[in-house]
Amino acid sequence: GNVFKVKTEGNETDLLLKNTTFATFKASKFAVSPDLNFVLLGYDVKQHSYLASYLIYNLYTREVRELNPPEVSDSVLQFASWGVRGQQLLYIFENNIYYQTDVQSSSWRLTSSGQEGLVFNGIADWLYEEEVLHTQAAHWWSPDGSRLAYLTINDSLVPTMLLPRFTGSLYPRGREYSYPKMGQTNPAARLYVVTLDGSSLTTELRPPDSFERSPFYITMVKWVTHDKLSVRWVNRAQNVSILSLCDVTLGSCVKKHVLTSEKWLDRQNEEPVFSKDCSTFFITMPLKHGGQGTFNHITMISNQSDGQEVNIRHLTSGSWEVSQILGYDEMDFLLFFSSHRVSSVDPSQKECLTCSLYKPRCSFYDALLSPSYQHVLLNCRGSTKPCIFELPVSPSCSDSAPGGQAVSDRFSLGWESVLVSSDSVIVARLDGRGSGFQGQRILHEVHQRLGTVDAQDQIAAVQYLVRLPYIDGKRVGVYGKAYGGFLSTVLLLSHNSVFQCGVAVAPVTNWKLYGETSDAPSGIRSKYFGFPVKEDQKYQV
Repeated sequence: GNVFKVKTEGNETDLLLKNTTFATFKASKFAVSPDLNFVLLGYDVKQHSYLASYLIYNLYTREVRELNPPEVSDSVLQFASWGVRGQQLLYIFENNIYYQTDVQSSSWRLTSSGQEGLVFNGIADWLYEEEVLHTQAAHWWSPDGSRLAYLTINDSLVPTMLLPRFTGSLYPRGREYSYPKMGQTNPAARLYVVTLDGSSLTTELRPPDSFERSPFYITMVKWVTHDKLSVRWVNRAQNVSILSLCDVTLGSCVKKHVLTSEKWLDRQNEEPVFSKDCSTFFITMPLKHGGQGTFNHITMISNQSDGQEVNIRHLTSGSWEVSQILGYDEMDFLLFFSSHRVSSVDPSQKECLTCSLYKPRCSFYDALLSPSYQHVLLNCRGSTKPCIFELPVSPSCSDSAPGGQAVSDRFSLGWESVLVSSDSVIVARLDGRGSGFQGQRILHEVHQRLGTVDAQDQIAAVQYLVRLPYIDGKRVGVYGKAYGGFLSTVLLLSHNSVFQCGVAVAPVTNWKLYGETSDAPSGIRSKYFGFPVKEDQKYQV
């Protein structure tokens, strides 16, 4: 399709890029520069590695130039994107970061330690991309574009797996790649900040003292001001989380909040929302609600100056959970968040912005606030086909592991949707014990006993369903992928009289052979079984 620019005031639309441009250059991805003068076009994009070649296209002169490192032509880049100001450009080549101040300038290399498959700068290795950060990018621009924070991830000590590659020859060729399993050495991650004024002055931000000599993850990095950023450090067992606020000019970090759990901690990618002076910030954390256990709710933490008592105030409560804190309008003292229910200790001050908006048509939204907090871009994800529209703000059984959610109003199209629509099949999903967004008690029921109570809940649901008159109890199957494949296998082995068939895609049969990672679905190892590793049959199906 075409690329448009929309002005929220007056709803004016301007055409930026015709769809024919994509066909001309065979581009499958694009990004518009902050000054709206250029478009970065990616072509020959590889599906999983994201390796691609890039063009810079002038929207006004239609001039085209290749994006390449100095003295290298026809390069294939691991990553490329615009910065936050003007025509700043960043790209990653051979695991090193390159920077350009604008399209006309020459680029220079910000790092030099990159090694293929071993040392990654500004880009995630397999572990951090798949399970820790959930994104390929491992770098973050300061709001004014004067600095760049980035991770250096070292896989040198991580044990390797050999992946056979069948290339048509008599014998396959093998490729080694780092793959940390349960109890084995993890990648070592370090956080740096580099200035972009030409000096390339680089400062390392060290972890808290308690993590200096033990393995840890860096699960969240977010700039708060142009010279301060917040970092979340999590121990390998993922039951201790430390939120730090770092002054990049001094290279020092101050501990702002510590969260611990007897089981494991979830939501460790969540970004805190700070006030402009950094004295107050908002996070979600477990809050007890009577005898129903604890639920994730918004907490305001303030008076963070040295020598002052920390003030903690819970802003929401109830037997429901806040999904995400979207932003804080400090001028009007408004905090925006998303949830499936609105409630509070002070309900008179709460207003649901979407509850009555197109309610018959949509019941699941993603939201993005404008910098001025005057508009919200809502992406309707269900229960109809996806659509996007703008909301002015009034001034007054899947592969899901523990913590996942299978049942929601979010629109999706998958294999089960095809079965339902074409083969007279009924598909049922259940969020039983171990699932997310229902409080910590339900979430932690599966701690160190995966495939037990969560399997029991699936069986209970099936036993109820087969009693319904329109369901044939003699034709029941189970399907799952990854952790769902593990659970499907458990159900088939333990209740073969209930299920006539089953599909287990990439099932886990021995957790020790599975990758050592941070979050669901692959983060089952240390997180759910504990660390260090014990010799125990519970690791096997």
